[in-house]
Amino acid sequence: MAFEIKNEQFSGPLEKLLQLIEEKKLEVTRIALAEVTAEFLGYVKSLQEVGADVLADFVVVAARLVLIKSKVLLPSLTLTDEEEHDIRDLESRLVLYREFRAAAGTLVDNFSATPRAASRPFLFGTPPIFYPSKGLRVDTLRSAIGRVFAVLEEFIPKDERVVKRALVTIEEKMKELITRLGEMATQSFRSLSAQKSKSEIVALFLAVLQLVRHHGVNVEQGDQFADIIIRK
Repeated sequence: MAFEIKNEQFSGPLEKLLQLIEEKKLEVTRIALAEVTAEFLGYVKSLQEVGADVLADFVVVAARLVLIKSKVLLPSLTLTDEEEHDIRDLESRLVLYREFRAAAGTLVDNFSATPRAASRPFLFGTPPIFYPSKGLRVDTLRSAIGRVFAVLEEFIPKDERVVKRALVTIEEKMKELITRLGEMATQSFRSLSAQKSKSEIVALFLAVLQLVRHHGVNVEQGDQFADIIIRK
């Protein structure tokens, strides 16, 4: 997965995510990723005339951020080994990208402003040429370059992008919650999420947040890990 494209008008997923974290002067942690989730989703919504393959990279990152945000807000939410791996993978990509970006900046500062070259005095003004040794052959160069790429591939995280169709939507859960509140004016999140799949629990939680945002429901939580009481 590429995860990075950048030009003067557009930043790729990792560049934008790191920019949001650095603007808040945060370290690359799960708490920091959860804190910038809303801003990142807003940036994704603003994207226009972006290719489907690039947009898919943004959607993958956004999905992982929503998962991190849900875990931070719902500590009791259990993640699978695959989901934990995806979160760690995103964190490691950000840290590695930040290091490479800093190294690239150092190279630009040291070599772009004042190009460095050295040659013997009698060769001044002579156009550069490629003058290989007699024993150098094309297959030797090809083999050497192949070994370089083989080493570099070890630093590239192996990942497969799989876009799964959502089984439930936030809108569906909002309608379901409104219907349940019509039957009984007070509901608990724990009872509503009982026997539900993980994707349904996350969608239900986001639906509650949306309804709170639009003043559709009132919520109460007595303690940090206590049940969430929802009232019409």
